[in-house]
Amino acid sequence: MPRIYRRANAAGFGNEAPAAGDLKRPATPRSKPLKRPSQQRAHFTVNAIYDAFVRIWRRDGWDGVTTRAVALEAGFSVGALYEYFPSKEALASGYVRHMVETMLARIDTEVTQRKNADWRTRVRRLVAIACGADDEATGIVFDADIIGLEPRIAEPKHHRRVFEEFCEAWRRALCACPDLPTAPDAAKVQALVLAVWGARRYRLLLQGAALQPAQWVAEMQALCLAALDEKATDAQP
Repeated sequence: MPRIYRRANAAGFGNEAPAAGDLKRPATPRSKPLKRPSQQRAHFTVNAIYDAFVRIWRRDGWDGVTTRAVALEAGFSVGALYEYFPSKEALASGYVRHMVETMLARIDTEVTQRKNADWRTRVRRLVAIACGADDEATGIVFDADIIGLEPRIAEPKHHRRVFEEFCEAWRRALCACPDLPTAPDAAKVQALVLAVWGARRYRLLLQGAALQPAQWVAEMQALCLAALDEKATDAQP
């Protein structure tokens, strides 16, 4: 899985956006996480920091987020936070990557490795995860505020990388459906991911002006089921 934790100054989630007149300005080392947690205690620390980061952001807005405030909220020293995140942009970068990896892991566990489930059940679950149907219950936050921050922490190549990861996760999930009418080709998988992930992002930008969450998820599930049902597709004129 591609990583954002690098020694080189390559841009990624967590890098400052180039100024309008300086599109080639290199990213600063402070704008991305320094390392990944490798041991159980380190994972606990980083997850607690992420939880505190989200609470402060939702309560006080981006201006209220500081490394000191997050460290105090999480119950750790500022030095402990700085071992991983040298700035709040780096913290946002790490959280976005955490969100993506959580989604990928859930697709693998709840869809690809699921036993004794027909393809329709698997696809409904796959789409529900991609739509963020139960993100609140799992503690994941992906909202319009995060999308608004993306110009400061991401470049097009990083969006492409995430898209490729989602496409591969969907491909594996669909390949795990032995009763699927026909295995979809790469173009169809990409189209479905674009339809669901793109719709999720745009729906957030509408901020409540579209379908209610449950209805929207149900419609996206129906769309994907129809696209993957060869008989239903062939029946169309």
